[in-house]
Amino acid sequence: MDIPSATAPRAEPGEPHLQWPFFDASHRALALRVSEWASAQTIDHADTDAACREWVQRLGHAGLLQYCVPKMWGGALEQIDSRSVCILREHLAMQDGLADFSLAMQGIGSGPLTLAGSDALRHEWLPKVANGQAIAAFALTEPDAGSDAAAISSSATRVHNGWEISGTKTWISNGGIADFYCVFARSDAASRGAKGVSAFFVPANTPGLTVVERLNVMAPHPLATLRFDRCTVPETFMLGEEGDGFKLAMRTLDIFRMSVAAAATGFARRALRETLSQANSRAMFGSSLGAQPLAQAMIGDMATELDSAALLTYRAAWFRDTQEGRVTTVAAMAKLAATELAQRIIDRAVQLHGGKGVRTGETVERLYREIRALRIYEGASEVQRLLVGRETLRAQF
Repeated sequence: MDIPSATAPRAEPGEPHLQWPFFDASHRALALRVSEWASAQTIDHADTDAACREWVQRLGHAGLLQYCVPKMWGGALEQIDSRSVCILREHLAMQDGLADFSLAMQGIGSGPLTLAGSDALRHEWLPKVANGQAIAAFALTEPDAGSDAAAISSSATRVHNGWEISGTKTWISNGGIADFYCVFARSDAASRGAKGVSAFFVPANTPGLTVVERLNVMAPHPLATLRFDRCTVPETFMLGEEGDGFKLAMRTLDIFRMSVAAAATGFARRALRETLSQANSRAMFGSSLGAQPLAQAMIGDMATELDSAALLTYRAAWFRDTQEGRVTTVAAMAKLAATELAQRIIDRAVQLHGGKGVRTGETVERLYREIRALRIYEGASEVQRLLVGRETLRAQF
């Protein structure tokens, strides 16, 4: 049983990073609101599926999922505001990684529907996403198409009453508990790479859609391998134009990729706070752990790296919200730096906790497990390095 503490430190209006010029008063108010709310929540993780469903319902009831959907379809703001999503993810991650996951997947899972769904689909389903009545999922990855997402082989064949989808998707977050999936499949069998891929809205109860396997990982959340066996959906369930599916997937990831960095920052911020508490309370060599020069140096590195991660994260979110142009580079920088730095920060936190740090159930032990996957999903660190390098070279010529 893994029940995160309900006493995570809350954000206060005067917290230094909330005073950065990336934010306005509404962002600071949201940070305080979500921190106060999250610190009062406790959900038993013994049944991960049930815990996720409960988090979605609570987040919906609290109005926090409304930031994952535009106002036209039941959301809080006219457009999805990346700074707001990042603030939510950072503060939820400080409290409970499953809470962060539950909110994130409502945004990512419904992103293609928000960006390119028909008006009828959006009016029917997005309000349910925003109020926690429907769970969303993003189905892109395949057994042989992970980092190379353009290598997908699932097929979409036009039939007299719409499209017939066949293939296997794996590592699908919310797989097995979602009410609908945004699925990417190759609609042009002769195409290669990113060309010829289309996106489709597929309700979970569509005949031919089955859960092949539930996947267990070191920081549990709902994951599954799915099989689509001649699943038929209407023509109107195509998201966007035929052949534009890969672009739609990348547009969705560009919106939410920097929020992965925010989650990593939240994990790291909690780790630093746990470490400061440990340093001040742990007696060592006639004084405290915090009085030891080596501990002070490690904490100095942690604090510096945390601000570095947060600055890149909120710069990327601010850029998307306020500036024209592509966000691919700044989002990739934020995702790369924040996840890698958070891993280092949490590793030092475990080290400074000594034996206590590796004891099951300790906060820093949980954070150590929760941070690791963030360096892989939504573009592994190696892929982010390639993106940044490629875009930097292009910018010089």
